[in-house]
Amino acid sequence: MAIEYSFTTKWETTAPVADAWEAIRNSLDWPLWWKSFVSVTETKGGDDRGIGSIRTYTLKSPTGYKLSFDMLLTDRVDHKLLSGKATGELAGTGTWHFNVRDNKTYIECKWNVATTKAWMNMLAFILRPAFEYNHRMVMKKGAKYLEGKLGMPVNDIS
Repeated sequence: MAIEYSFTTKWETTAPVADAWEAIRNSLDWPLWWKSFVSVTETKGGDDRGIGSIRTYTLKSPTGYKLSFDMLLTDRVDHKLLSGKATGELAGTGTWHFNVRDNKTYIECKWNVATTKAWMNMLAFILRPAFEYNHRMVMKKGAKYLEGKLGMPVNDIS
């Protein structure tokens, strides 16, 4: 039985929404600045907006475990939304929302996934806190790494 997880991460920055959007949209470059990601490769191209593309993400958690999943881009609204469907070691949906209010860019990542590895599901009653911690740390560090990429402060306001 798959174990479900739901995470919402919120960041704010004074960087222009176009810059923040581009950094997140161009996930092929994440391993260059978001050190939690070991690799991101495109395994299938999409249309001219990237819809239908599939990228394979491999990340290393703070506890040292490597996790891989594929992400199919299902929706894109420039400077507003990126949404996709995850398969692999994680299955579910991920959505990035971008908003501008009071001269600040707000970025929200919603991640609703289930683990698919039998051992992860069998041991979830013990390991769930570690999995949740890993996600929080990857995203907390992501805010700091994005700050370095943008050259502007990025605050985790989750």
